[in-house]
Formats: sequence, structure tokens, C-alpha cells
Amino acid sequence: MESPSRSAFLFGRATDLALFGGSALLAMGLLAAGRLTGDLNGDAPLWVWMLGVLGVDVAHVWSTAYRVAASPAELSRRKTLYVSVLALSWVGGVLLYAGSPLLFWRVLAYLAVFHFVRQQYGWVSLARKRNLEGEAGRLLDTLTIYAATLAPLVFWHASPGRRFHWFLAGDFVIALPKAAGPLAMAILAGLLTAYGVKEALRARRGLPLSFTKSLVVVTTALTWTLGIVVFNSDYAFTVTNVFVHGIPYLGLVYLTSRKSAEKRLEQGEPPAPGDRLVTSAGLFLLPLLAIAFLEEWGWDRLLWHENGVLFPGPDLTPSATLLALVVPLLAVPQAAHYLLDGLLWKVVPENRETVDALGLPT
Repeated sequence: MESPSRSAFLFGRATDLALFGGSALLAMGLLAAGRLTGDLNGDAPLWVWMLGVLGVDVAHVWSTAYRVAASPAELSRRKTLYVSVLALSWVGGVLLYAGSPLLFWRVLAYLAVFHFVRQQYGWVSLARKRNLEGEAGRLLDTLTIYAATLAPLVFWHASPGRRFHWFLAGDFVIALPKAAGPLAMAILAGLLTAYGVKEALRARRGLPLSFTKSLVVVTTALTWTLGIVVFNSDYAFTVTNVFVHGIPYLGLVYLTSRKSAEKRLEQGEPPAPGDRLVTSAGLFLLPLLAIAFLEEWGWDRLLWHENGVLFPGPDLTPSATLLALVVPLLAVPQAAHYLLDGLLWKVVPENRETVDALGLPT
């Protein structure tokens, strides 16, 4: 097998610009549109929820199945792990919800935050590996991308009165000193400056730069700061949160799954169940959108009762006991996605199929 070649891009120039730059540009455009329509300072309207939450956020959660259930070899190799994660996600959720619904949502919210933060670090780590960067600069890169996510979160946790939440009101514990917010943002500004100087010095010395790494760092800092710190609305938080997170992940799953399918075809191996679906982006997205709709129908009819026009059917009112069983079941895809994400994309020999599809060294 040929050694991976160095590249400033993770997938390719046009693809990286579309996934990472395009998703951030979409968020910025929606912020501008919200200012014109008057939605910027209020709740996200139904069309934004449909596009962002249903069409991107929930769909990207289910796309994990392409790297697990749609690959017989992968499913067989780690079947015990996957079944255990699903079972423990539900059982743990039932125990939490039965004890306190708020505690259930709080744990799920912080698990989601951990996943969102780690994904941004993951992009930087993958981009560094694709550019064949060594240890030099790794610590500053790591500190900067973590600060780009954690500093706005610290600001949020030190600012009572934010008019948005992760899942529902009260899921975050807003208990940090007020001074922690500005201090965290000052640290972020300092790290971004140091990062820029470091990359400029690399360029001056003729060392190869990772375009994608810097694009992720800049867009992460920009969207998280705008969505959490600068603006104070559900609309702003939604449009800067779900698109920048979900669109690149959907691209990652689609592109790696398609390359794996092409490799099986070239080697004369039997096709996996999902191979036909990854021949085009439309076929790839169709089942994800369908199952996302079904999941959200369950959430709306059983619990939220907010979008009867979109989700037809009677408002169901399960007993507290039944809710303690059903709500964690509906949350299993999210919890499993959060728990498995780091494992599935870790650059180790055990993930050879994914590593090869990304063209990375191990």
C-alpha cells in the first residue's frame, strides 16, 4: 500500500470549502436573514427548525448507522460493543428519567456538549494528520480549538438570562462567577492570536500549512462566539450550532462510506447493504431524512406537542411510568451517536477501513 501523501485539505479543496466553509457561510447568511425578518432576536421559526434540527441535526445522528449497521464486517467485528452501547444508553436513560426528568436532560445535554466540542477537535486532529504535521505546534492547535468551543460555553455558564438552551430550559447549570465569561473570551483571543502567529511563522519558514485546520479553527471560534456570546436568542444559537456541526459530519460519513463501497467493488467483494445508497448524495440522505421525521414525530406526539401541522396525529399523553421508558428509547440514537463517535473515527489500525478512506497514516 502506498504511503499517504501530504495535503492541505482533508477531503479536497472544493469539498472542504463546501463542508466547513459553506456550513459556516450558511449560518452567517441565516443570521443576516434573521436580522431582516426580525427572527434574529427570537425563537427559531418552524422552517429553520425543519431545515436545521430535522434535516441536519437528527439526520446526522442517524448517519452513524452507515459506518456500523450498513457495513457487515464492522457490525460483526464489534457487535457486542454496539449492542451494549444501545442497551446501556436506554437502561441508563430509564434510570435517570425515572429519578428526575431534568437530570436525564441535563446529563444528555452535557454528553451532547462533550460530543460537539470533541468533534471540532477531531477535525483539527484529522487535518493535522492529513498534512503530516508532527508534534510541533500540536499543543497550541489543541488549546486553540478547545478554547474556541469551551470559552463561549464558560461565558454561557457565567451568564444568567440567556434566552436559549441546549434541549430544554434548565438543562445547563448556570453557576460560574460572572467574571469567568470575559476571562475565558480573553484567553480565547490570546490563543487565536498565538495560533495566527504560529501559522505565519510556519509559512515564513516554508513549512506546509493545513488550510482545513485553520478553516475549522476560525469558523468554530466565529460561529460559537456569535451564537452563544454576541447574540442572545434561540434563532441565533440554532443556526450557528446545527449546520456547522452536522453538515461536515454528514459529508464525512458519505465520502468515507462511498470510498469503502468503491473499494469493495474494485476488489470483487460482496457489496454491503448500504453501498447502493452511497452512490449519490440524494440516495444517502433520503433514508436519513425519513427516519429523522419518524423520530421527531414520536417526540412531538408523545412529549412536546408543538408541531401538530408538521406531525399529524393525536396528542398522546403517556403516563409518567411509560414516559420513563419511551423518552430514553427515543434518545438512544443520540446517546449512542455521542458515545460511539470518537471510537468510530479514531485513527488507529482497528479502524483501517475508515483510515484508508480518509487517506491517513496510522
